[in-house]
Amino acid sequence: MELTDQELVALSQAGDRKAFSRLVEKYQRRAYGIAMGVLRNPEDAMDAAQDAFIKVFRNINGFKGDSSFYTWLYRIVVNVCIDKIRKRRRARNVEYDDTWRRSDEAAVDPLVGNTRSMHPGAAQESVELNGILKDALAQLSDTHRTIILLREVDGLSYEEIAEVMECHLGTVMSRLHHARKNLQKALKPYLEEAGSPMADKAGEGVRGKRGKPEAST
Repeated sequence: MELTDQELVALSQAGDRKAFSRLVEKYQRRAYGIAMGVLRNPEDAMDAAQDAFIKVFRNINGFKGDSSFYTWLYRIVVNVCIDKIRKRRRARNVEYDDTWRRSDEAAVDPLVGNTRSMHPGAAQESVELNGILKDALAQLSDTHRTIILLREVDGLSYEEIAEVMECHLGTVMSRLHHARKNLQKALKPYLEEAGSPMADKAGEGVRGKRGKPEAST
């Protein structure tokens, strides 16, 4: 009989290694997908997922079940990814967006659906859109990029995002609002090139008091 996450966690906390292995097997692909969405590099994403499960194993006894196991795991994966980004910046002293253009990036991107059965022309358009979105996302702050991925790619609720990012619900709504506006602003050149009527309004509303740009939240 298939055990629930709660049961597997309880067994893991009691020292059952097989139960923990089942949790890893169940969520390892999702953990990798989360890390890939943030780090944009297959090797780094694999390392982050492994590091996250090591943290989960070491801290499993501290999990109280206040949230779902997956939400707890999600938060750990995201935090590991953010730590890796910070270490990468300190080590290389380069902008994070350089890592979005590595030649060994995975061909499949979570922002664009599977193009296997598409018409060749449609598939090419999807590849171009994929590149445009990555360039635009690379211009966002780490916080804004992460919250866009959590909401728009992984489909987490505001409450789940608040748990993952360890902030208040109102903060989630504010950050997401500004992240979307900043993404629109980053996409504005592409919208103008495509002749989209949305180009004139892209990024509107991302203003603080007295017309000054709103600081990243």
